[in-house]
Amino acid sequence: MKTANLDDTIAAISTGSAGAIGIVRMSGSESIALADSIFQSKNHVSLLDKKSHTISYGYIMDKNTNNVIDEVLVTVMKAPNTYTKEDIVEINCHGGMVVLQKILETVLNSGARLAEPGEFTKRSFLNGRIDLSQAEAVIDLIQSKTDIARQSAVNQLGGSLHQKVSTMRSKLLDMIAAIEAAIDYPEHDIEQDTYSEMEQKTKEILAEMEQLLKNADKGKIIREGIQTVIIGKPNVGKSSLLNWFLEEERAIVTDVAGTTRDTVEEYVNIEGIPMKIVDTAGIRQTSDVVEKIGVEKSKEYAQKADLILLLLDASRPLEQEDQEILSFVKDKKTIILLNKMDLEQKLTEQQLEQYAENTKIITVSVKTNKGLEEFVQHLKSLFFGGEMISAEDGLLGNVRHKNALYQAKQAMQNALQTITTRMPEDFISMDLQEANSALGEITGDTVDEEIIDRIFTKFCLGK
Repeated sequence: MKTANLDDTIAAISTGSAGAIGIVRMSGSESIALADSIFQSKNHVSLLDKKSHTISYGYIMDKNTNNVIDEVLVTVMKAPNTYTKEDIVEINCHGGMVVLQKILETVLNSGARLAEPGEFTKRSFLNGRIDLSQAEAVIDLIQSKTDIARQSAVNQLGGSLHQKVSTMRSKLLDMIAAIEAAIDYPEHDIEQDTYSEMEQKTKEILAEMEQLLKNADKGKIIREGIQTVIIGKPNVGKSSLLNWFLEEERAIVTDVAGTTRDTVEEYVNIEGIPMKIVDTAGIRQTSDVVEKIGVEKSKEYAQKADLILLLLDASRPLEQEDQEILSFVKDKKTIILLNKMDLEQKLTEQQLEQYAENTKIITVSVKTNKGLEEFVQHLKSLFFGGEMISAEDGLLGNVRHKNALYQAKQAMQNALQTITTRMPEDFISMDLQEANSALGEITGDTVDEEIIDRIFTKFCLGK
């Protein structure tokens, strides 16, 4: 997507095909005139004469046949008080892909260009209405899986991260300006007390950065969920556990070993904790080619997981295959769930401890709902230090933001060392400018156009 295209009037369908109402959206200097050319108002008033942020009732007409395509409501919003800071028109029509596609086709034939993914939001960013972190919050809001994730995205969209980054950059620019003045006017060398003042300011900015980075892992979990894999031998209750989390019969449960041959992935919200849970094929030695592929896939998922839930059957003694799985998850973040405690117990926590040193073992019964409360409490302790998570913890959940802030922190640590060793002013300025540039990547002020394009290609059409 090139900047040269920003003079075009763009159009796209902004709603799904399943709803009763559909919206075709346009943005650009010609959008109102273009819409007016295909719109027949019920009261015969031109859209060009309508006030901003008003709705008109009428029909979208086929220019070739002069037939009515659909009965619609057309919203006119004039720049600069719009999402893109350009003129915007939204055609509210009846839902259904045939109607939507026909209206879009008519709009495109009248002179608009089909918008690329995320181009409406990209124009909002390039026209200065939002910064890059706020633009990315739009994606997070659409993809949010829990109420905390939604609220976190809303906060970021409202400028919470932008404000913190801007405050740090403002402090850095003040320091850089003072140093540059000393360089330009060498007769005014930096005094000893000025070095002390810069050292104090640098430490203050570093503390702000470290506080943001402290919650970065929490933010990633809020944004993406805890990547969780359920593993174990066949028939230990893995699919039942998934159904238990979901509170519905999502996975097939039978007494036949090897029923689950491929992975089943679902998002769940456990007391506000988002989890992406993968139910995998039972791990065992098998000659079945298809099941063997499923077993290998189970191990691959386990290698990449944030958390492994190892399910063992308390009604059966520990077997060689169990020991091999216990060895496989060693040194990984694992919770052992000793299932089927409602049956006669043939495997105890004490017997497991020698194979699972420093690994939490929780006795559960998926059948009778025993053990869920203890599991949730340990989950909070494992990932959040036992604290409740909040939307504020999700401020830095984006990996790109975290990496940029980490680079800024390293530059500030270099600056601090440069200041404490009383090195020349230009060396201090270089470190501070590097930190300022890294922070600017978060808001989009110093980021490459290629990265900007890559971010917006993740958006859906019409957003």
